[in-house]
Amino acid sequence: MTPPDARPPLRLGCIADDFTGATDLANNLVRAGMRVVQTIGVPTGPVDDVDAVVVALKSRTIPAAQAVEQSLQALRWLQAQGCSQVYFKVCSTFDSTPQGNIGPVAEALLDALDAPFCCVTPAFPATGRTVYQGHLFVGEVLLSDSGMRQHPLTPMTDASLVRVLQAQCRRRVGLIGHATVRQGTGAIRDRMAQLQAQGVAFGIVDIVDDADLQVLGRALADAPLVVAGSGVAIGLPQNHGLAPGADAARLPAVQGPAAIVSGSCSVATNDQVQRFVRAGGAALAIDPLRIAAGDDVAAQALAWARARLGAQPVLVYSSASPEAVRGIQQSLGAATAGELVERTLAAVARGLVDLGVGRLIVAGGETSGAAVQALGVAQLRIGPQIDPGVPWCFAHAQACGRPVQLALKSGNFGGPDFFTRAFAVGA
Repeated sequence: MTPPDARPPLRLGCIADDFTGATDLANNLVRAGMRVVQTIGVPTGPVDDVDAVVVALKSRTIPAAQAVEQSLQALRWLQAQGCSQVYFKVCSTFDSTPQGNIGPVAEALLDALDAPFCCVTPAFPATGRTVYQGHLFVGEVLLSDSGMRQHPLTPMTDASLVRVLQAQCRRRVGLIGHATVRQGTGAIRDRMAQLQAQGVAFGIVDIVDDADLQVLGRALADAPLVVAGSGVAIGLPQNHGLAPGADAARLPAVQGPAAIVSGSCSVATNDQVQRFVRAGGAALAIDPLRIAAGDDVAAQALAWARARLGAQPVLVYSSASPEAVRGIQQSLGAATAGELVERTLAAVARGLVDLGVGRLIVAGGETSGAAVQALGVAQLRIGPQIDPGVPWCFAHAQACGRPVQLALKSGNFGGPDFFTRAFAVGA
């Protein structure tokens, strides 16, 4: 291990509010030339030989006070590593409620950094997330008209990010419009100064394409705090003289069959599950009502998988339509249903790696968080991209005593054939 006084400071320290979002951010940093490690929770010691560290928390939907406490703990660790810029990564659909957690965490980080202002944008055009006139679009529709309107935990019924964030903040929220962004780095910085002089602490930034992200990235070179989805990450490594290259994404090889565990109920993941099934893939749906009744669904799923592991991937999933999810929630309660499914799928993920699975996809932010904890993963080395926002990662599954390649997929990410195509990447 490098002696502490000889270790270079981190170029960038990141705090992510869920595990798939952390991987999404790390993926973009790697693609832009940074060597990145993602940690599961706040590390207990230093991380060697990287340009950036992404601390993955599971704080998106926990009580706001707990999210603030965990985020400040991550900040203190990052500051101890000497990082000069902090990136609070939020979902590209700005998942939150009027109580938080984006606003409370962002304000706490501003206070701790003694910073008066920061830019905010969840935009990631490569995945269809753009911001115009302060309104978030998912593809061609407003966020409030997308599938996120029916999200079981964080339904997003307002596309105005200024209004959404203002409802969560004590400080004022303003707008850096697209006309300003298109005028370049100097214009963005002038607008930031203007908003700050007006007593505004957060500036929602319009972004419609990758060129806008590059311009914003240069404007943020000296910013102590950035609050964003993963898109802004493609514009930050250039500030450190880094450029895209294959070396940053190279991973150690692993052995063993492939598998998928899916707990997301997003429209995109449901389509991916159905495409996998229609293509003839081996798939098993688990029933939350059977879990609640006391059946050992995880053991039954692993027995099913054991007989089918081989040349082709197997899929174990709880993904379902919004109508089916509502029915289950009405029977069990939303929190209880979510906890039962997470715990079961996490046990399935660990069991699959125990059975020798070497490459594992986990779909859904909450499911991914539970799975990496069950596997005993402390760090992820970020590798090649499968689809925008989703890379392969290398980790030591300490609970299983073996290495594994993981892809932690946000529910809304990936093309329709993601589950059938992902295993060809980096093989």
